[in-house]
Order: sequence, then structure tokens, then C-alpha cells
Amino acid sequence: MSKTVLITGATSGIGKAIAQLFAQKKYKLILCGRRQDRLDGLKETLSKHTAIATINFDVRDRKAVFDAIASLPKAFSTIEVLVNNAGNAHGLELFDVADIDDWDAMLDINVKGLLYVSKAVLPQMIERKSGHIINIGSTAGKEVYPKGNVYCASKHAVDAINQAMRIDLNEHGIRVGAVHPGLVETEFSEVRFKGDTERANKVYQGYRPLKPEDIADIVHFVISRPYRINIADLVVMSTDQASSTIVKKDL
Repeated sequence: MSKTVLITGATSGIGKAIAQLFAQKKYKLILCGRRQDRLDGLKETLSKHTAIATINFDVRDRKAVFDAIASLPKAFSTIEVLVNNAGNAHGLELFDVADIDDWDAMLDINVKGLLYVSKAVLPQMIERKSGHIINIGSTAGKEVYPKGNVYCASKHAVDAINQAMRIDLNEHGIRVGAVHPGLVETEFSEVRFKGDTERANKVYQGYRPLKPEDIADIVHFVISRPYRINIADLVVMSTDQASSTIVKKDL
């Protein structure tokens, strides 16, 4: 029987690529997101490969998270793999002029959202003494770059939470690991720059960024290892990227 995998932020970017690859690999999927139309479209497309359930909630809403996961039909109620992918960047401004609403959004989505979903899924994993949690972090969780301030702080928190979860859940036999991508060409920058497509597109010009399917392939490799293996922490950058601020561009 194929494993059941819950993916947050499944309607775009890395989450969508993971959903597409995992459907082809015949995992049963629970796709989570805020946009019901996109969830419906994914379900229609991917159901030809595997069984799909969708749940619509905002990870910032603690009650909605717990209610949605508790409402899953029995066929999807045993979650063996959780991919905490939902996350966003809002704004790229110096600390003193940054928008506090942007700070709140990043901390609520990137940190508290991850905590809420994990907390909702964990009891069944603990009861079975097995399970696998993959936290999608960022190279921003390994270094700090100019104007990254609270986004970097939120991803540093993901890095710390990943390590803490691995320690605290060790006695229950649960695998915990993180994948920290560098620059990946997705809607990420369009969200960060609040719909400024021209500015967002410039982020990925002049070099070869990672693609969402690259990260999906890596996540699949991580979860498909024999259970004795836990890939605890993995940083992934494109060949053209050396750090958050050093990128080889052929302009």
C-alpha cells in the first residue's frame, strides 16, 4: 500500500511540483492550500495517477488547521509523511522602514503555520511510532542577507524547529529532516514584491536558478530512503549560486 503524504502550500511552486511528482509515484496525497480553485484543478489533473484529497485552510488559522486535518476521510486519516512546505516572503526592505504587517505575515505563515500543522499531524505518528516530517526551509535560514531581516529570522526559526523536533521526537521513532533551497524560480518573488512582475522576473535573469521540480526530486529521494536512514539537513543551491548575495550572472 502506498504511503499517504500531506503537503502544505500545494497549489504553487515547490509544493505543486512535489504533488505532481508524488502523484506519478503513486503516493496517496492530501493537498493543502488557501485557493480552492487551484486545489480543485490539481485534484482533477492528478487523480488519474493516484488517490487525492484536498483540504482548504490558511496555516495561520490554528482552529482551521486542526479542524481541517481532523475532518479527513478515513481513507486519508493515516498520514505517514508530512511536507511542511507552506511559506512566503513579504517585502525586501531595510529593517527600519519594513512593514510590520509583512513581519507578522512571515512569522505567522513560516513559523506558526508549520508548528500548527505539525502539532495536528503528530499524535497519530507518535501512536504508530513511525512517520516522517520534511520541513522546507531556505538558505535564508543558514545566513542573513541585506534587507532579509525578518524573513531570514523566520527561516532561522524553521532551522531551529527542525533540529528541536528531531531531538524531541527521537524516542518515538519519527524521522525529521529539512531541505533548504536557494534561489528557485517560482511565484515566490512575485509574492515578495507584491505583484510587481517585472521586479520579480529580474531575480531569475542572467543565470540558471533551481526549478521547483529539482526540489521535488530531492524531497522524494529523502523520503524514499530505507527507514534506518534520516537525511536530517540538506542545503541545495544552483551551480550559479554561491550564497544569498553571490550569484554568477552572465549579463
